[in-house]
Amino acid sequence: MMIAPEILVSLFAIVVGADAFARPSSSSLSSRRRLVEIAARKKYVVVGGGWGGWGAAEALIDRHLARPARRSFSSSPSLHPHPSGIDDVDVTMIDALPDPTGGKPPLSSSGKPVEAGTRGFWKDYPNINALVSRLGLDEDEIFTQFTNSSFYSPDGLEATAPVFGEATVGSILGGIPVVGDAIGGILGASTLSRAFPDLPSPLGQVLATVPYFERLPIADRASMAGLLAATIDCLGGDESTKAQYDRMSAHELFLRFRLSERLVSDFVKPTLLVGLFKPPEELSALVVMELLYYYALAHQDSFDVRWIKNGTVSDSLIRPLAERLTKGMDGDGGLKVLGGCRVKEISLERGEDGKLRASRLSYLDTRSGKVEEMVDIDGIILALGCQGMQSVVSSSPDLARLPVFSKAASLKGIDVISCRLYFDRRVATRSPANVFSRFDELRGAGGTFFMLDQLQEGNLARLWGKDGEDDDDTPLGSVVACDFYNAGGLMSLKDEDIVSILTNDLLPSAVSKFADAKLVDSWVGKYSGVVSWFSPGSYALRPPLEGAGNDILPNVKCAGDWVRMGKREHGAKGLCQERAYVSGFEAANSLMEVTASPGKFKAHEVLPVREDEMLFKAGVEVNRKVMSFLPRFWTR
Repeated sequence: MMIAPEILVSLFAIVVGADAFARPSSSSLSSRRRLVEIAARKKYVVVGGGWGGWGAAEALIDRHLARPARRSFSSSPSLHPHPSGIDDVDVTMIDALPDPTGGKPPLSSSGKPVEAGTRGFWKDYPNINALVSRLGLDEDEIFTQFTNSSFYSPDGLEATAPVFGEATVGSILGGIPVVGDAIGGILGASTLSRAFPDLPSPLGQVLATVPYFERLPIADRASMAGLLAATIDCLGGDESTKAQYDRMSAHELFLRFRLSERLVSDFVKPTLLVGLFKPPEELSALVVMELLYYYALAHQDSFDVRWIKNGTVSDSLIRPLAERLTKGMDGDGGLKVLGGCRVKEISLERGEDGKLRASRLSYLDTRSGKVEEMVDIDGIILALGCQGMQSVVSSSPDLARLPVFSKAASLKGIDVISCRLYFDRRVATRSPANVFSRFDELRGAGGTFFMLDQLQEGNLARLWGKDGEDDDDTPLGSVVACDFYNAGGLMSLKDEDIVSILTNDLLPSAVSKFADAKLVDSWVGKYSGVVSWFSPGSYALRPPLEGAGNDILPNVKCAGDWVRMGKREHGAKGLCQERAYVSGFEAANSLMEVTASPGKFKAHEVLPVREDEMLFKAGVEVNRKVMSFLPRFWTR
């Protein structure tokens, strides 16, 4: 039961003596103020230090950080620690990583910085872009320019994705004799140097990529048209419609809408293996269409992507955010981060209103081996992936009794392998970001390789683990980050075998100049079941952002790229840093709605992605009218 601050003050007066409050001195007023502040603070716990967890922590704390300067206290018996009407908060983040704040980046055994996976930042990441501005960072110092991406198969270069936002008519169509000039004339471009016009999607993408596919015939690419109708039907439909598509695999959908076998095998499947980390036969059709629409079809330049320019995501973005939330403007931002800790149990109790409430949480400090306990908690946000959810729920019988959490704990994750390769010379490639397609050596995995020496050209010494003041004049060669997704077929291999596959087979097959480069160092990281798997039928099992709901357990919410956001759904889709970050905002908003003091709740702002194009909106309206009398015979 929560004790009112005034009662605590009275009890304190009895203990220390009533005279202490008879004639308030500056020190006694300060003590009374501190006592009331502590009693009035909301205590929240965020479990998980990914984008969802940091979004939740920021939303819970941001009003605390932005509060106006506190007015001095008078001798009035009415004490108001925050005349502005803003609740003070204590937020604790618990994460298994030794340092989830990015302050101590992981290093290889030879002292070089490494990272679990290379992550891109797409055009439609408005909330992460706003974070950069909020932290006072310069986007040009944090991110690279938008870059091309190339697809390689055993036959060589298959395709290159252009940078749509920076394209000119010449860069897109200049290489097509006669036809390029003719189309340029139609587009009203008097010279090929003019910017490529912003055309309705997907017309703009179709025209812009004509010269960028090296081998895939136009007829095969055109077979994608049938999928557009399904995308409009699915994404423009209600929850029941989405559930029908979720029960199908993407492979079934491709067959029913007659995508060509070559289009799927040469381009779509490799894209899904590195975008959703599973082949189409193991992915929900719903999530595949959400992903394809968000990244590639929503707008002409939706596929434009950029990367971290210096260091890693953790030290470039998470570290300054963590410093802001832990230190704030006055040395106390309200956030405490417990790294190297694992939640043991979350205990629930039933309140006088008949609803359950999470009030106690115990965790294991893996460094000391001690189990600690937190009590009188006001709310918890589970910002976990499937593996973390399974761990927490399996050790928390109270949570496991609620079907929402036991179902979420039943979902499986995807294996990932990350590598860093260091070569004795610089290797030139067509694009800094690249995808492996159809190689037998992948053993069913999706594969990517990123030329970090090209993406982080001004950061080369740090990539090699040097501080920039080293007298060693040894030339620093290429640093390549390679990632394997759906990597079950590779997980049992020794690290040196995985490195051998990359250096002897995959990289030289894609770019022949790798055959002349000598490997001088390497690092391999294996991560079992860590990435969300959107399998067919998984939508109903994924945790709702609202957890078990306000009628059952109002003070436990969920965040992460896999949560079902319901009425709070955002335009960012799929395995997406933006979606995970926004889900943290919305989980915090939902939690504060039911736990904040009356009249003091103010939602953290969430920026929407760009509106759908008029062509898509019109298609949705037409489809709704047609489907009102036409049976949806291609779904279950």
